Amino acid sequence: MQTIVAVVSIVVEKEESVESLNALLHDFGEHIIGRMGIPYRAKGVNIVSVALDAPLETISSLAEKLGTVPGLSVTTAYSNVVGEE
Repeated sequence: MQTIVAVVSIVVEKEESVESLNALLHDFGEHIIGRMGIPYRAKGVNIVSVALDAPLETISSLAEKLGTVPGLSVTTAYSNVVGEE
């Protein structure tokens, strides 16, 4: 199956969203290359970037599920790098 490299960017606006965020990332853990979280205390938010190598459907599924969590703003950037699983 073909996979692509993508980055899901997440702004955590509500602290109570973190548990749901971590649970979803755990569920998709086999596709995660790495993640980075940056607390932005001046604005009271956290910024999380998650790099993935997964089928397009998997990346879209994660982004959609994250988008339903109250207190999270989510966007995804897809690369042109294609590989095989």
